[in-house]
Amino acid sequence: MAAPPDNLSKTESIIPGAGQSESAETPVTTGLVGRLRSVMLVLGPGLVTGASDDDPSGIATYSQVGAQFGYGMLWTMVVSYPLMTGIQEVSARIGRVTGCGISANLRRCYPRSLLGAVIALVLVANIFNLGADIGAMGATAQLLLPGKEWIYVVAFGVVSLLLQILVPYTSYVKYLKWLTLSLFAYVATAFFVKISWHEVVRATVLPQLSWSKDYLTGLIAVLGTTISPYLFFWQASQEVEDLKSTRGEKPLKRARRQATAQLGRIRIDTYFGMALSNAVAFFIILTTAATLHAHGQTDVSTAAQAAQALAPLAGRGASILFACGIIGTGMLAIPVLAGSAAYAMGEGCNWTTSLEKKPKEAVGFYTIIAAATLVGIALNFIGINPIRALFWAAVLNGVLAAPLMAVIMHMASSKKVMDKFTIPLYLRVVGWTATAVMLAVSIGVFATWK
Repeated sequence: MAAPPDNLSKTESIIPGAGQSESAETPVTTGLVGRLRSVMLVLGPGLVTGASDDDPSGIATYSQVGAQFGYGMLWTMVVSYPLMTGIQEVSARIGRVTGCGISANLRRCYPRSLLGAVIALVLVANIFNLGADIGAMGATAQLLLPGKEWIYVVAFGVVSLLLQILVPYTSYVKYLKWLTLSLFAYVATAFFVKISWHEVVRATVLPQLSWSKDYLTGLIAVLGTTISPYLFFWQASQEVEDLKSTRGEKPLKRARRQATAQLGRIRIDTYFGMALSNAVAFFIILTTAATLHAHGQTDVSTAAQAAQALAPLAGRGASILFACGIIGTGMLAIPVLAGSAAYAMGEGCNWTTSLEKKPKEAVGFYTIIAAATLVGIALNFIGINPIRALFWAAVLNGVLAAPLMAVIMHMASSKKVMDKFTIPLYLRVVGWTATAVMLAVSIGVFATWK
């Protein structure tokens, strides 16, 4: 790709297609749908990654802290935004600069024992998340439609698996982008309930912290859900997929003239995707706090239970919107969870890893996707409560995220890995701050356990 001319605007140099003349091959898009389609073309891995963070299991965690603590955890969505944005941008840069995902770089530059530990963590946490998400979708579908829950559990899992196997990445990612619109169900739900906005603003900007076991455990669960290891792997690997599927794109280490456009796009994409993620999480906590907590229902263990509980308090419309959002975000999150597990394992073992490849061309990669999804389905039938396991998986994610983030920050600062594209000072500050916060909260959790 040639460097943009000096007279090209900053936006045109970053956004693909900006500044090009219209032709028969580039249809003019007008109106809201046209503008939305144009935005979707610019956004990519960061949007899908951010949206998948609000999966059904994440919704359960946010609903639980909203019901238990009321508005008391709203501040976490403001504080965590720059932290998660920083670490996700670092992860995306690693993929775009090196042309390899995080596991591949770990395999090349770090001890095999560290690689093995990271892969094991991602596989275990992702499979529990998959089981929880599929179970939540099945339980939610039963609230809306006739039939047995287990039928919906199997159907959602199998349909998602078949889509990943049969639909090429370049087509599938378009559907994933549009599924992100389901997140706005949670913003809409908030307008069905009575909210004291004065209390909301006060709780958001003046948090009332508590040095208690329950509060710190809830806090690490929220942070572990918001800043999750699988998101690091997914966004880095999707940057690799994107450059492989786009003609003329190469890893920035081998195509330095593409750096300005690509790093600018990553920044816009990541900031927008993470803002969407945290805004939606904010509204989930807000809605459950204003309804469930306000009416004394402080024990919510599933996303479907939260949707059902909303009906008598906020109306049937709010309950249906909440439930539809669970199913929509689940269909978005399942491929991200299964895919990030497969990328972590496949890159670590030096297999062919790509959603653009056919199954026979990447047997090991698709085997991991299938195995993770099927085990996730099975968790709903063998007596293990994946929802309860999920909360503790979120806590585990939060506790173990800090050492993984430290590895990623070291990787992104290493000239051996990144060549001349080591991360700038602002990302080092934000990334290491995020790592320190995760570590501090983890220590606080253990300190209060007696």
